[in-house]
Amino acid sequence: MDIFILAVFVMGYVFIALEHNIHIDKAGSALVTGTLCWAIFVLGTHEVPAHMASQFEAFMASGHGGGHSGLAAFFEHRLLHHMEEIASILFFLMGAMTIVELVDAHEGFRVITDRITTRNKVKMLWIVCVLTFFFSALLDNLTTSIVMVSLLRKLIDDRQTRWLFAGMVVVAANAGGAWSPIGDVTTTMLWIGGQLTTGTIIANLILPSIVCLLVPLSLLSFRLNGDIDRPAQEKEEEWDPTTPFERNLVFAAGVAGLLFVPLFKTVTHLPPFMGMMMSLGLLWMLTERLHRSKNHEAKQHLTVVGVLRHIDSASVLFFLGILLAVAALQEAGHLILAAEGLRAGLDNVYLIDMAIGLLSAIVDNVPLVAASMGMYDVVAVDAVTDAWSAMFVQDGIFWQFLAYCAGTGGSALIIGSAAGVAVMGLERIDFVWYLKKISLLAILGYLAGAGVYVLMFA
Repeated sequence: MDIFILAVFVMGYVFIALEHNIHIDKAGSALVTGTLCWAIFVLGTHEVPAHMASQFEAFMASGHGGGHSGLAAFFEHRLLHHMEEIASILFFLMGAMTIVELVDAHEGFRVITDRITTRNKVKMLWIVCVLTFFFSALLDNLTTSIVMVSLLRKLIDDRQTRWLFAGMVVVAANAGGAWSPIGDVTTTMLWIGGQLTTGTIIANLILPSIVCLLVPLSLLSFRLNGDIDRPAQEKEEEWDPTTPFERNLVFAAGVAGLLFVPLFKTVTHLPPFMGMMMSLGLLWMLTERLHRSKNHEAKQHLTVVGVLRHIDSASVLFFLGILLAVAALQEAGHLILAAEGLRAGLDNVYLIDMAIGLLSAIVDNVPLVAASMGMYDVVAVDAVTDAWSAMFVQDGIFWQFLAYCAGTGGSALIIGSAAGVAVMGLERIDFVWYLKKISLLAILGYLAGAGVYVLMFA
């Protein structure tokens, strides 16, 4: 049974990695992988695994039936337990994606992009990367990458130059997302899961993340010179779907709504998706009232109902499938064995996190972080027995450094992060080109930021 689950998991990853070659969307492969892993685990397990014995006894003591039916009920209970955590992540992502898409539909990001006027390559590179870094922290790295690539098409005509800027957008977006609870899905997972809190994420990771960007940005600046050739100006549309007031208002409300989420969680201690749903609801009401006097055709793409048709539902389903698959590995005990193997092989939380970060350039960082959350439990402060266990308390060194490494390590390859995959698809950037031009810069930045974190806390 164990071999079959691992075989399905590995095969699923092959299909996910080769989605463009086999022409099968990774969401479909992930869903099949997740459900098959659970089916094999349930059908192939006829007695309670040793690592789940105490949980099974507590479940049976709560009044559920015995025998095979009790075992089946226990597995269903475990699946629903994982779905509670997975659903929290998915609803959070859906809310964030909808808010950002709504701001974009109102052309709210023009508030920032219209103010970029320089033609100097070095100045333009710094402006784009700094904007990407902070946009990513406020929004998320995937959405920010899409927005910035759209901006680059309006600013840079030469394709090779645009590719160079787009490659640095990937690095900046991943670095910016690592130090924000809403900037990268992996940091969000650790935040929602209770491994990290808002203040710790920002205070302890912002400096390593800045260094992670500054090192490649500074090195690349020495190679650039001259001015940028801008594309020929297109004739402006005679009819603008939004007014400057509407753009500014929705942009401000959207950003405020996203910033409200960590505050809501801190005050109420409710799951983050509740704050995100509240922000979405308020923005929904605002836009409905804002466009109430317009006819249906004029306002249909400016409302939440219209925007919901355009959010990336496939990505949400991909996360569902891959998180289900990782949960099945956790239940089967594979992640416990992996955790023991990493400790035996490396015996250092810094090296373990850095290895996970570099591995995320090859394997998607979402399942790697999900696996790490399954491999290691959050240790209660009063349960700390040695220096090793102290690393795994809430806001412990392991979880902090994991957020940085998993968030930024994927920049080493263009397929190593959601931001990279999005930019690759939009600009048709060649994998080998990125490997030659950007990968070394990204790795140097990753190692420099990691070094700063180690110096801060080791």
